[in-house]
Amino acid sequence: MASAHLGVGARPGVPVDEVLALVGAVLREAGLTRAEVRSLGTLDARAAEPGVTGAAAVLGVPVRGFTAGELAAVPVPHPSALPLAATGTASVAEAAALLAAGGGTRDGGEAGAGGEASAGTGAGTPACAGVPPGSGSRAVLVVPKRKTRRVTCALAASVPVRPNEDAPGVRLLPRTHGYIAGEPGSPPTIPTPHTTAAMDMHTHTDAHDLRHHGDAEVRDEKLIDLAVNVRTNTPPDWLRERIADSLTGLAAYPDARAARAAVAERHDLPSNRVLLTAGAAEAFVLLARALPVRRPVVVHPQFTEPEAALRDVGHEVGRVLLREEDGFRLDPAAVPEDADLVVIGNPTNPTSVLHPAASIAALARPGRTLVVDEAFMDAVPGERESLAGRTDVPGLVVLRSLTKTWGLAGLRIGYVLAEPETVEALEGAQPLWPVSTPALVAAEACMSRVALAEAEHAAHRIGVERAHLLAGLAEFDEVRTVEGSEGPFVLLRIDGADAVRERLRSLGFAARRGDTFPGLDRNWLRIAVRDRVTTNRFLQALDQALLMGG
Repeated sequence: MASAHLGVGARPGVPVDEVLALVGAVLREAGLTRAEVRSLGTLDARAAEPGVTGAAAVLGVPVRGFTAGELAAVPVPHPSALPLAATGTASVAEAAALLAAGGGTRDGGEAGAGGEASAGTGAGTPACAGVPPGSGSRAVLVVPKRKTRRVTCALAASVPVRPNEDAPGVRLLPRTHGYIAGEPGSPPTIPTPHTTAAMDMHTHTDAHDLRHHGDAEVRDEKLIDLAVNVRTNTPPDWLRERIADSLTGLAAYPDARAARAAVAERHDLPSNRVLLTAGAAEAFVLLARALPVRRPVVVHPQFTEPEAALRDVGHEVGRVLLREEDGFRLDPAAVPEDADLVVIGNPTNPTSVLHPAASIAALARPGRTLVVDEAFMDAVPGERESLAGRTDVPGLVVLRSLTKTWGLAGLRIGYVLAEPETVEALEGAQPLWPVSTPALVAAEACMSRVALAEAEHAAHRIGVERAHLLAGLAEFDEVRTVEGSEGPFVLLRIDGADAVRERLRSLGFAARRGDTFPGLDRNWLRIAVRDRVTTNRFLQALDQALLMGG
């Protein structure tokens, strides 16, 4: 029987409750109980942290501490630059989980019969408890890295393998990132994630942290925020008041009918073509879980959550990488004909490219679901090139978010526009009452004519301020921006942008790193459009940051 092992990365002083909360979420995702956990692995320097030892005590398992060198030797599927710089491994949680499960070697992590794991305070602990003599084991990453503000957690399992014999329920395919890629269609004893497929589009690398988002750049820091694309000075007072008034009705269960009808009216659609969600991010999870997908393709560079959601449920995901030399513009012919799910952003995050609606509609095919992420479309004057409200495009799914324009990231509200059958399938995958009463009230309020007029005015204002930012950036020989930006952010290339970003932080500005987006590398930054005073201060800081590197 496979045994489960947790890997935990923790900041100093993290409380045990926060560790246990994340551990509980990871176990629920894996469908396991605390009783099935055999050990908790971590960096040896964190093995004595009260939050870590306290969590292990509650679980009734030993803490296994691994050195930075041991962790660094383990390839991980979801690397991140911050732990790499701090500890020498790109993911403490994933590497520690795999090591604890007996997968510490670079070629697959087999631990031989009764193999001993050499691991700091955990040395001498069997790598795979319960493996019979003559058997080895392989480590399977069951739940990839999940994180809170101060904790990361992953779960791996050690699966017994006899020589020349497949593990029960697991097809032993070549190891790609330190974990076993499951055979499509096989019923694994413990679910195993698939790798992302390179397919035949462009060079594919998994050296991207798909779970990194702009808020991580400013969290716990007093920096001027150019990393997050939420409009400043939001929510407006009138929207705050509407949300506050809704708190008197929290004793009743949420009723989505009025908000759903308001969204439908705003896009001139029947209500059965609308689904309200806890932000657009929930919609990506619902699409991944509810639709019978065989060959999904994501057009990159773009928001990484769609691919992460697909990978989380075991899909192999193809990537179409748009190129800088083409201005990151879409070529519909680049998408494989047999793709049955295609995801693209418009305008695209992080490139700020607005693709023609006709080019995106040309991707539609019988039997294909075409997902268009229009989270930033309301920041485009007139919402030109939008496909929202279209009913003549087969398989079309349009996602919208109220987070960006209205400053509701903490409230979580968005919606899906799709064919009734698709809406019904997605709704069936939602939990009961997925959207709170305050979020429903906000959605209804943001569909009013007054609100839409305010959003349109804000879109024009963003265009003016974006032009000012681009003009300032054009003064720097070292900076190259993506032409034709249409979103509330711009993408720029600077040689050594990762170092420039760190120098900007020292000068008080947070910029969004680009290397977490497939198709980009460490030489890219995304900058949010702000008011003129803030932009001028940023341009002065950028000048100083470039001089510091010269």
